[in-house]
Amino acid sequence: MIFSRKRAGGGRHGRDQATEVLDGYDAEESTPSRGPYDVSEAPEGVERLDLGSLHIPAVPEVEVRVQADPQGVIQQVVLVHGDNALQLGVFAAPRSEGIWDEVREEIRQSLLSDGTAAQEDEGEYGPELHARVRTPDGLTDLRFVGIDGPRWMVRGVYQGAAATDPAAAGPLAICLDGLVVDRGHEAKPVREPLPLRLPREVAEQAEAEAAATTDGARSTAPGPREA
Repeated sequence: MIFSRKRAGGGRHGRDQATEVLDGYDAEESTPSRGPYDVSEAPEGVERLDLGSLHIPAVPEVEVRVQADPQGVIQQVVLVHGDNALQLGVFAAPRSEGIWDEVREEIRQSLLSDGTAAQEDEGEYGPELHARVRTPDGLTDLRFVGIDGPRWMVRGVYQGAAATDPAAAGPLAICLDGLVVDRGHEAKPVREPLPLRLPREVAEQAEAEAAATTDGARSTAPGPREA
């Protein structure tokens, strides 16, 4: 099952409108100036798509593509704007320290074992990795970004022009800045992906469509042959 939702708006004013959506984030001194935010400190009054552990802000012309299993459990979240994409993941982390340094090194070693060298650079959120990988469609540039939060870590992977030029990320970067993480209070193994799910109304619609498809298949199936 693939769910896709595109935010309305756009044109040359798209980024200005998106910035206005997030301008209120500094309204209170206790609120961080940018995210990703923990749910306990997230600014109010912002429209977001609730995917369980991740709440994605509504930013004009950003399409949210979600791949989920028949039970509505999300396997992959990708934000798309034009030719740029940002794949998101969120993971459990220990209370005492962040895990992006270790995860970043593991990504580097994994790429190296596949014959790809990754270059480390300093980005808006700190150290990030840049790599060029070979895919069925040819060579593709990737930029890996990690943000440590209270008992969680968000990992983002940029593709397209945003992978080599952070300024090209535009509305996708605004989405990352406005992301909210709802980790929950239960204990989880370090680095375990936090659970993501389809919004209830979307899951119910998908179930209804699946049931209708099954009923239709049954009604058109041939009956038993007569002797």
